[in-house]
Amino acid sequence: MVKNDKWIKKMAVKYNMIKPFEPLQVREIETVSALPEGKVDFCRSTDINSNHRRKVISFGTSSYGYDVRLSNEFMVMKKRTKIIDPKKSYEILFEPVIVKDYIEVQPNSLVLGKTIEYFRIPRDIVTIAFGKSTYARCGIFVNVTPFEPEWAGYATLSIVNTTSALVKVYSNEGIAQVLFLGADEICEVSYSDRKGKYQSQKNITSAKI
Repeated sequence: MVKNDKWIKKMAVKYNMIKPFEPLQVREIETVSALPEGKVDFCRSTDINSNHRRKVISFGTSSYGYDVRLSNEFMVMKKRTKIIDPKKSYEILFEPVIVKDYIEVQPNSLVLGKTIEYFRIPRDIVTIAFGKSTYARCGIFVNVTPFEPEWAGYATLSIVNTTSALVKVYSNEGIAQVLFLGADEICEVSYSDRKGKYQSQKNITSAKI
């Protein structure tokens, strides 16, 4: 059964399932100029009287899921190749890129990103995730593989521009929604038990076998 917002808040606060964690849906943030010493802070979408706020692609807790944010770190393909074999390492094809506000994803190309949030998945939970509808309507496909029971780490995201135009993808804003599915029984072997190859990843990680 899919878990609701009350469960997500409890697990995030009590067990650090999601960190950093935002208990509400954030649709606007305070601009840097509006706060002392360049501080950036969230504001709720219900507060609409300030002239120093800007809209963002929403993130935080939803009714039955959590909208994750995209960090400002990316891995971009630096050269074309005729064939990519998932059984081989292609780290040499990627170069790290750090942006301030957004990255422009080239037409018909792939970049790798990661979430701002660090996850610790309970043993009786598995997740599925979908890209935000805002990006889907701009031709951006976001692929996030399931978070398995007792997996921990920052999630690596595959971001594909399916259009023939440049598309802006914004850092520090929503990118995908994660749904938490509860199992009827605890699994015999968790991701942590079998020492999964992506366990506790902190950086953007390319394919491994």
